[in-house]
Amino acid sequence: MSTTVGKPKTAEMHPGPGFRMRFEIERPDPAAVEALGRFETPAISDLMNRLYTMDPGLRNVTDPSLRILGPACTVKVYPGDNLMVHKSLDIARPGDVVVVDTCGSHHTAALGDLVCTKARHRGLAGFVVDGMIRDLPGIQRLADFPVFARGVTPIGPLHRGPGEINYPVSVGGIVVHSGDVIVGDLNGVVVVPGDIVQELVQRLESRAAVESDYTAAIARGEFSNTWVDEILDQAGVDLLRNA
Repeated sequence: MSTTVGKPKTAEMHPGPGFRMRFEIERPDPAAVEALGRFETPAISDLMNRLYTMDPGLRNVTDPSLRILGPACTVKVYPGDNLMVHKSLDIARPGDVVVVDTCGSHHTAALGDLVCTKARHRGLAGFVVDGMIRDLPGIQRLADFPVFARGVTPIGPLHRGPGEINYPVSVGGIVVHSGDVIVGDLNGVVVVPGDIVQELVQRLESRAAVESDYTAAIARGEFSNTWVDEILDQAGVDLLRNA
């Protein structure tokens, strides 16, 4: 006699890698994070040798005047799902930026205005989503809550899992660890590894002091491009001055 089988074992979800969360993470000194926010992303990117800047497809979709700044609470969701985005609201602390890895899915939104409203009530600093969002007019009506994403769609997500919270994610081509500092503005989004925040702030402050005179001279029209010719000469480029 044959028997009827039900749900295949391959469809089951399993605790552990792929379906887990960490409640406690190490965050940088809040004063150092605040100090980092005084600088624009190009200056920060330069001093990290331009290797910690997210794909420019991730952009501010709320208000151009809004910057984003804070330690990362990382979220990895299954394509088309956002269960762990909802749970992150219970784990992230005030001032955190929730950084969402959608596993490359651009079909459904990872969050909308209701999630953003809840996050704002919890004091979170905003979202960076490597994927889509929805309900953009409602998010923009919040006025002071920044969201960076790749685009907008009306298609909503499911709420089943699996996913991870506060484990490494890949967002905008950059590996982000929980506690790394996220800085976003009209130029884009940079990721500052949590263990270098204080040292980077010191270097940014030193560089700003030196560059203030250089910037002021350019504003007055007092500059020379001889350094460009020196590089070209060293490369053996014929400038053809007499041609």
